[in-house]
Amino acid sequence: MVHVPGGIFTMGSDDHYPEEKPAHKVRVDPFRIDRHAVTNRDFARFVAATGYVTLAEKPVDPADYPGADPALLVPASVVFVPPPGRVDLRNHYNWWQYIPGADWRHPRGPDTSIEGMEDHPVVQVAYEDALAYAQWAGKELPTEAEWEFAAKGGSDGTEFAWGEELVPGGRYMANTWQGEFPWDNQKLDGYEWTAPVGSFPANGYGLYDMIGNVWEWTCDWYQEHGRIQRSCCTLDNPRGGEREASLDARSSGIAIPRRVMKGGSHVCAPNYCRRYRPAARMAQPVDTSTCHVGFRCIVRGSKEDRP
Repeated sequence: MVHVPGGIFTMGSDDHYPEEKPAHKVRVDPFRIDRHAVTNRDFARFVAATGYVTLAEKPVDPADYPGADPALLVPASVVFVPPPGRVDLRNHYNWWQYIPGADWRHPRGPDTSIEGMEDHPVVQVAYEDALAYAQWAGKELPTEAEWEFAAKGGSDGTEFAWGEELVPGGRYMANTWQGEFPWDNQKLDGYEWTAPVGSFPANGYGLYDMIGNVWEWTCDWYQEHGRIQRSCCTLDNPRGGEREASLDARSSGIAIPRRVMKGGSHVCAPNYCRRYRPAARMAQPVDTSTCHVGFRCIVRGSKEDRP
């Protein structure tokens, strides 16, 4: 783990997506945070020690989803499947599919595996799975404020964690999408899917892949900054949102609570999702695992590093 000193910073942004507004001052206490996202190797060790079964591997209780298509009530998860050409970007079902048999061991479906990907971030983990790992490891999941402060790496005022240019001097600083999303991935950064942790430069705190590769869970319920942080003063160690306010009624009418995820992923692209910035945020339903969401953990209150 890496020690992050804490301090005051500008959280959010007034220059990009509405959910990032308003930019506001926040203070966080010192903490330690994992140097990189939890890997397949790490998660396999946890599963071997505990026998843990992830949400995507469990049958779905029909009582939790009244009226749902029975074909969907099987162990499954969400996988990015690129279409053959241009599609309507207003409909994310053009590239996201719910695939039976997709889970952390089979991140893109039952015919895939993580063999040779031990050092890639674990994906297909729902919020409860990330929390279970953190508790087993004697750690916690970060708040959105802690995560964003760490992602900035000591730089407060630049658009990206590394400066003002996405690709400074032609050097790719994170695993994102190059080309026209969602069908033309030019892989100029060297990766089509996830990359091994540490494949790109560390930020100012020595943390890897805080931007790109995989989105990361935080422990905060999702709400717009403007609803939960109206203040002229610095906010101390905020924990954003309320569960009830985070509820999202899907097309089925079932309200699912959502947590904040941060950092963007390998499918964030300039023409669709410019969320490869510390201030960017998304709402993720707690019952949903996907092939581009992982996590890392923190320990609060200590100034010592842990190997």
